[in-house]
Amino acid sequence: MGKSGFYPKLAVSNIRKNSRFYLPYLLTCVATVAMFYIMSFIASNPGLQDMQGAGTISAMMGFGTVVIGIFATIILFYTNSFLIKRRKKELGLYNILGMGKRHIAKVLFFETVYVTVISLAGGLLGGILFSKLVFMLLLRLVDFKVTLGFNISLQAIQMTLVLFCAIFLLILLFNLFQIKLSKPIELLYGGNHGEREPKTKWPLVVIGILTLGGGYFLALYIKSPIAAIGMFFIAVILVIIGTYCLFTAGSIAWLKMLRRNKKYYYQPRHFSAVSGMLYRMKQNAAGLASICILCTMVLVMVSTSVCMYIGVEDALNLIYPRNVQIYLYECQDQAYQQMSTIVKEEVAKSGLDAYDMVSFQYYQEEDDWNRSLFIGNKMAEALTGEIPGDNGQDYPPNAYLGFNLPGSDGAPSQLLDAIRTRLTTELAGQYDTYESETRSLMAGNIYSAYGGFLFLGMFLGLLFLLATVLIIYYKQISEGYDDKQRFEIMKKVGMSRAETKATVRSQILTVFFLPLIVAVIHIAFAFKIITKLLAVLSLTDISLFISCTGVTILVFAIIYCLVYMFTAKVYYRIVS
Repeated sequence: MGKSGFYPKLAVSNIRKNSRFYLPYLLTCVATVAMFYIMSFIASNPGLQDMQGAGTISAMMGFGTVVIGIFATIILFYTNSFLIKRRKKELGLYNILGMGKRHIAKVLFFETVYVTVISLAGGLLGGILFSKLVFMLLLRLVDFKVTLGFNISLQAIQMTLVLFCAIFLLILLFNLFQIKLSKPIELLYGGNHGEREPKTKWPLVVIGILTLGGGYFLALYIKSPIAAIGMFFIAVILVIIGTYCLFTAGSIAWLKMLRRNKKYYYQPRHFSAVSGMLYRMKQNAAGLASICILCTMVLVMVSTSVCMYIGVEDALNLIYPRNVQIYLYECQDQAYQQMSTIVKEEVAKSGLDAYDMVSFQYYQEEDDWNRSLFIGNKMAEALTGEIPGDNGQDYPPNAYLGFNLPGSDGAPSQLLDAIRTRLTTELAGQYDTYESETRSLMAGNIYSAYGGFLFLGMFLGLLFLLATVLIIYYKQISEGYDDKQRFEIMKKVGMSRAETKATVRSQILTVFFLPLIVAVIHIAFAFKIITKLLAVLSLTDISLFISCTGVTILVFAIIYCLVYMFTAKVYYRIVS
């Protein structure tokens, strides 16, 4: 026992023997390390500062880094709980054979060291190799010139090492704490410890209905896009709470309802499936709810980010209905007339052939949540000669003037400088604020923002998809080992191989697709509030969002079915 090298060798042997559990876990660790490094690499890349919209991109990538860091902590702790449950029998056997908990702690320490080294080495290597490729993809999405070259971010490496060393240290401490509190006999049977039949917790059902209903209510009845921004996160929290409560309590009630249905329940494939799930639904429900929430996150992030990127031209046309736009805020009629005269004179001096010139006054409405979108919607009213908006305020109206110019050779900026100079000198004190902007100069910021959203949405969507697959896989193999002994007893009393397979299929199908179905229901109720949020970003094409959401659900459902086919085979191999 005391020989140096015994515990490291035993740790290697344990990892190799439990490769069915450790391999997916190691792959997930490597993937999350690589993704965190890549996001940190992009967020700290000096090349971002040369881009239009650099501030927006940097903020989004920084946000992505934080999300991946938090999510990596959660998912690694979650999957570790599956690992330690399956390992308890093995560790309990070591304890009964004479190995003290102090020695078991040494084995777990070396196992954690190996996992940490493999994860960091593989993840950083993969992250460094793919970081340039991913960065070039981001630059492509934001319509920025791709530059060649290769560099390694020491800051990103340092952040990755600190975060994941801390995560694995906390996981080790958690595992050691679990072993310390367990008795040898509890360890020996901890992997397949049976549970009593759970009771239907009606207070939890009521809480779930109220919170889920509250989240749906907020999503459906919020009218103002600005209010939707704040209420969206409240609705998300309520829906998450409601999902966990209803999966925990509602699933038990549903299975008991199936058990009361004698025609359904008293069939070989249904009897074993329903009874088996019912007795461990307490732990099963948390996994199902987690899968449902992750599915919803994947569908929302991917569908909205793709919709934004595809609709960027429509948004650009709505935000900038004219190539050049000038605003005067709180100006009297005389100042408005003078502005029009000054602009026309300066355009004539520039020699540029301006066309489609539109000017009008408008009042700032209370729900003017997007100035350019408001202008675009009021353009038709403006052409009638009326002042758009409600004249119920004490301050003067605002003024808008927009026109188009052929080509762009630098003249618009010179023209705007000349207009700005005359407005400042000739209309001093006659307006509150002046703004001018050109579509060609501002388009880069729009493309950067929308391309950045697509990149972040796809990147985080991939991370959530990876977590979904991992949780499904561990859920299936964990239940497979829990059911193995039960199926062996059933075979001894006469259950055939075909009946066993039918029972397995019934058990998996009974709950496997439930998270996906509930996730689609969540998306349906969230549809209205998401369209409000997209409207804030000047995306008003609802049919485009419907198409993007539909295609995303279809692709995700195909992936989900493939995961079902693979994990069902793994489950069947275990129980048979």
